[in-house]
Amino acid sequence: MVRLVRASGDYISQYHEETRAAYARTPSVDFEFRQDEYHRHWATSIGETFAFHLRAFANSALDTPPEQFHHASPFPRFSAWGWEVASSGPTPGYIFLSGVSQSGLRVSTRLWAPDGPPVPDRRITITTPPLFRAGAAYQLTDAPLSGGQSRRQSLTATPGGRLRFTIDGSGHQLSFTGPGAGAQPPVLLPVSPGECLRVLPGVDTPLPIRVYNPRTEPLRDVKVELSSDYPTVELKSARTTIDEIPPGTTIDLTGRFPAFFTAASGDFAPARIQVRLSSGQTSATEAVDLMIAPHPLPTPSAVEILDGRTVTLPVFRQKGNQGGGASLLRTITEGKGNGNGLLEPGEEATIWIRIPQGLDPFDKGNWYRAKIHSDSPWLSEIARLEEQKQREWTGAKELSSLVKLSAAAPPGTPISLLLSNETWSFHFTPGVRYGVEPLYQAFQLHCRQVHRLDLKLP
Repeated sequence: MVRLVRASGDYISQYHEETRAAYARTPSVDFEFRQDEYHRHWATSIGETFAFHLRAFANSALDTPPEQFHHASPFPRFSAWGWEVASSGPTPGYIFLSGVSQSGLRVSTRLWAPDGPPVPDRRITITTPPLFRAGAAYQLTDAPLSGGQSRRQSLTATPGGRLRFTIDGSGHQLSFTGPGAGAQPPVLLPVSPGECLRVLPGVDTPLPIRVYNPRTEPLRDVKVELSSDYPTVELKSARTTIDEIPPGTTIDLTGRFPAFFTAASGDFAPARIQVRLSSGQTSATEAVDLMIAPHPLPTPSAVEILDGRTVTLPVFRQKGNQGGGASLLRTITEGKGNGNGLLEPGEEATIWIRIPQGLDPFDKGNWYRAKIHSDSPWLSEIARLEEQKQREWTGAKELSSLVKLSAAAPPGTPISLLLSNETWSFHFTPGVRYGVEPLYQAFQLHCRQVHRLDLKLP
């Protein structure tokens, strides 16, 4: 159970609203929200919050292990609802357990959350709770999320009824077959290697729907049904039937589900598609979260690719928490390459873009490093750069990208990029009251701007 309280004049109100939106979009979270009219960054409705805690600790349902759960951890060793995880490897990162149930789970890793690449050289040993018949034989079916053939491994439950197995961190869809494991429904595999699927508006887009059979026997007459309550999502085709999916096999339905998306200007807009999979008496429904790029999607007014180059650019600095600010010059050396300002095979680079007008009235013609999104197989984000947003009081960071172009990228290859950068402002309105009091401190506001950049390799 989660309760969020916001004072209307709290200077970090935008962060409260973004947190509220995240919880409000997650139906599995028992969530409530309260806003009070108050002019400062103080806790309000304290009595109600204590009453909420009393209700939460008295809720016996929260002590009952769920039939299915998700869990993420940055620690090499952790446990959740009796599932024990022990991992090793030289590189730190996150371990994600998704759709964990008695019949199976998905295990993945990320160098950073929520959209980093897998953690290299990670070995993960998982011990289940005592859910299985002591001494019984089980089959573990392991399907790599990156594609390829699934593998089977024989397991024997311990005298305590636990199963234990070891995998790497590349990403796996795992299922158990044996006494008490239950009949698994068809599984929707991830539609994107990142946190969500990012799509362009105004064009027919084939949805990358892949359906996996986690069983050791065929699945027949598998029905796939898509729906969305979002008016910005138009599904050109909403259902199909797969005659048969062999054991441990994935069927790619990408060409069968074209969709058309509509967007306004500004930032990425969220949307959601529900995918229902059924076969016989088993079924599962999974939500696919989307981010629709804005329309129109402008190109940057100016671009600098730092492939080992050094440049000096004007950047914006806020004056203080009562508003105002000005440009200052910053000298930057980033990337690895020949320094000619072109992204070439084998090089690492950051991309800086010039913004005619940022969120703050005084932020004009300044430069920002971009977060880079691309579905090109030749381009990978090898580091997420985190920088303090100058006088940002919360410690929230500006996130941007260091990317690498594969040395094997063919000459003349076109690569389309979506570039997202954040601008910010101390927004102060001294004439506005919250309740009976004037605003005590400027709001910390931020927004993202999205651009498109099309590159063609030399």
